[in-house]
Amino acid sequence: MSERLVRLHLDPPVATVVLDRPDALNALTPTLLEQLSAALDDASAEPDVAVIVLTGEGRAFSAGVDLKALGTRQLEGGRVGDFIDVPARAAIGRLVSVPQVVIAKVNGFCFTGALELALACDLVVAANEATFGDTHAKFGLRPTWGMSQRLVRAVGITRARWLSYTATRFSGLDAAAWGLAVGAVPREELDAAVDALAHSIAANSRGSLAAYKDLYRQALDGGQAEGLDYEASTAYPIDDTDERLAGFR
Repeated sequence: MSERLVRLHLDPPVATVVLDRPDALNALTPTLLEQLSAALDDASAEPDVAVIVLTGEGRAFSAGVDLKALGTRQLEGGRVGDFIDVPARAAIGRLVSVPQVVIAKVNGFCFTGALELALACDLVVAANEATFGDTHAKFGLRPTWGMSQRLVRAVGITRARWLSYTATRFSGLDAAAWGLAVGAVPREELDAAVDALAHSIAANSRGSLAAYKDLYRQALDGGQAEGLDYEASTAYPIDDTDERLAGFR
């Protein structure tokens, strides 16, 4: 049996899904992502759950893809490969498609693939001290989980370009100021703030919430679906990935 890397806590009307690899800063592996999909399915199947909170155990929401898990794979065109792309896109698809409102509670580090998970949630609430970043270019990688389509919608094209081109880190306060997060609070107040938000949402009509989620998805998908397909299917000649990832091999 696989090690349990994701925990699900049911406390209707709220369910909390916790990425649970704290010793590895909740870095993403295929197994963790598969378990995330399963936990989202289980939470969504609960009739009394209106809101799902996604967070990480310990100091991180998630440090992103576990680069050590890439092993000695030859990465072509900066792609991490289907072995993790497939379960990652499946988990992101569930974040987007479950009828419940999904809140990303970003308690700490939230890099690259983890940022793509957070961007797929309906709302993001961050600790002031949280640290975000899109580090694809730092390691000779390119996005295939939705970064190019969702980051620009969250912060605007100019800031998205700057963040991705420079791999600049930014704080929870920045995320809130730029519109990526709905709010930021001191870390010690994060649990209470997210709990209050979740219950204020859950007090409303479940049917209305599900309808709004679907309608907002449709509003974005007019151009996003095509962009996601383009991002996932277009090849680029990135030839320095192995060199940049050497320290993780």
